[in-house]
Amino acid sequence: MTDPVPTDPELLSRSADGDRLAFDQLAGRYVLRLRRAALRVLDDPSAAEDVAQEALLRAWTRAASYRPEQASVGTWLHRIAVNAAIDRVRAARPSVELSEALPDAGPGAELALAGRQRQQVLAEAIAALPERQRTAITLTYGQGWSGARAAQALSVSARALEGLLHRSRKALRAYMDERDA
Repeated sequence: MTDPVPTDPELLSRSADGDRLAFDQLAGRYVLRLRRAALRVLDDPSAAEDVAQEALLRAWTRAASYRPEQASVGTWLHRIAVNAAIDRVRAARPSVELSEALPDAGPGAELALAGRQRQQVLAEAIAALPERQRTAITLTYGQGWSGARAAQALSVSARALEGLLHRSRKALRAYMDERDA
């Protein structure tokens, strides 16, 4: 008689207890799926492979935090991979130091400073959004992704993405209006 095949939650529970063989078995079941999820975000097979491995490492270190009542193991792992891919996209964005961006002086310096302050308030407002709304708005407006690509990266329909964007814009507007008052 053969031993029953362990379920994903069983493997993850054993992984949380430090069972490396259980995690290797779980990783074998999901690595290709995680690579595909990362590839949808990154459009770079090599980077997608790196992100899939990074996602598995994150899952190994966070196995004890998994809550089966919140998501299936597959959904949990997929979310980790997509978040890792989005983190990589964000990290690749060029950043500008505030001191480099500000003009020295002269006409328009006050206007430029006011614009920079408004940008800072907007960044705070975006940071205050719930994660899915923040990701939707960042991918669509910050990264310039098409709605279809952003929806695919978030594993939602185009209609659901529009709902996320609508709620994001409404919350941002309210935050900015409150700050302006």
